[in-house]
Amino acid sequence: MIQAVEGLRKQVGVKAACQALGLARSQFYRNRQPKPAEPPKPVPARSLSEAEREQVRQLLNAPRFVDQAPREVYASLLDEGRYVCSVRSMYRILAEHDEVRERRDQLRHPSYTKPELLATAPNQVWSWDITRLLGPVKWSYFYLYVLLDIYSRYVVGWMIALQEAAHLAEVLIEETCQRQAIAPGQLTLHADRGKPMLSRPLAFLLADLGVTKSHSRPYISDDNPFSEAQFKTMKYRPDYPDRFGSLLEARAWGQQFFRWYNGEHHHSALGLLTPADVHFGRAAEVLQQRQLILQQAYDQHPERFVRGLPHPAALPEAVWINPPKPEST
Repeated sequence: MIQAVEGLRKQVGVKAACQALGLARSQFYRNRQPKPAEPPKPVPARSLSEAEREQVRQLLNAPRFVDQAPREVYASLLDEGRYVCSVRSMYRILAEHDEVRERRDQLRHPSYTKPELLATAPNQVWSWDITRLLGPVKWSYFYLYVLLDIYSRYVVGWMIALQEAAHLAEVLIEETCQRQAIAPGQLTLHADRGKPMLSRPLAFLLADLGVTKSHSRPYISDDNPFSEAQFKTMKYRPDYPDRFGSLLEARAWGQQFFRWYNGEHHHSALGLLTPADVHFGRAAEVLQQRQLILQQAYDQHPERFVRGLPHPAALPEAVWINPPKPEST
């Protein structure tokens, strides 16, 4: 359109050409003016330099951290007395190089009461479940039993067996309660509605131990989210094998995994603390040490912390399975 007006303006003038083509003269003149070049965006003084960004990227892709999320790397470095940048900056640096990668439909059954369980300290509510591990040949399985404290996410007991049976669960639960010094009336044990979980001998055992039992609603995996999430963490580990060659091999892998999960895994729901730190009361000490490291980083480069002195993520005061909804006014 602008070019057509440009071709006619010498013959009939700009006004007539614009009227004939239905174009405003102001638009014609505006488009004839050269567009000024956009000034380059200033680099914020608090941003990392290119050398620092490359150093962070190499650190994230180092063999030690290549299979870990930036939050894991961030927490590990803080525990070692190092601070390189925020978790968000790590994600930005990875995204610039296309190096960032990643629940289920839920059914509701109205005839079952929704469990509402609250834990404000370790050994108040445990969640337990059983999952299958693929054996050496097709249709062969090993069965992993896991008892998980929902407040600390600490695996208080686990076992790998050749079968899924209630009597095996009874032994595991009784021994774990003794090891954790569970007093009568102290603990609630939550599980789904699998056959071992609903067995009558197990219910009698829990009654003798003074443990309150709780069950999920059918087909509602959100009623047992902590065990489900723990199994996902396990089966998405880089070294999780496609199949286990023997029961001894599965148990050896389990010992290694649960040692890492309890003592080294920085849990995002725990303020990036390990389950062992929370379960055994070391959280305050670790958070205090992290605050000292962040204070040192802030003193060196305060311009990089827009919101002021950073603080470590806090430990949640309460953990719920299905928190109650607030009553509407």
